[in-house]
Amino acid sequence: MENNMVGWFEIPVHDMDRAKLFYESVFNVDIAIHDFGGMLMGWFPFDEKKPGATGTLIKQESYVPSQEGTLVYFMSKDVQQELDRIEDAGGIIYQPKTEISPEHGYMAVFIDTEGNRVALHSQK
Repeated sequence: MENNMVGWFEIPVHDMDRAKLFYESVFNVDIAIHDFGGMLMGWFPFDEKKPGATGTLIKQESYVPSQEGTLVYFMSKDVQQELDRIEDAGGIIYQPKTEISPEHGYMAVFIDTEGNRVALHSQK
């Protein structure tokens, strides 16, 4: 296999403006909104020279936010940094910072403003 298996992810939203504000606030990034004939996509920043996949917020009738199913993990220097911004941005901390193991680092889970369950991962 030449690449990592994940190349793209999509997080469903009901309200693009609300979701954009939430993710921009939690991760201190700018999200660019694109309208593809009524399907709205909010693209997360991407740098081809850095490892990892990128993805989008997506608003379209067939996409339904959920706390069940696939779990997307966002990489972090320290998951506590993002956790400290979750509630002020309108989200809910679902699982606080938890050690996976000394060699695999830490994880946490939150519920975003749209009702999606999303995770964080860091080595410290």
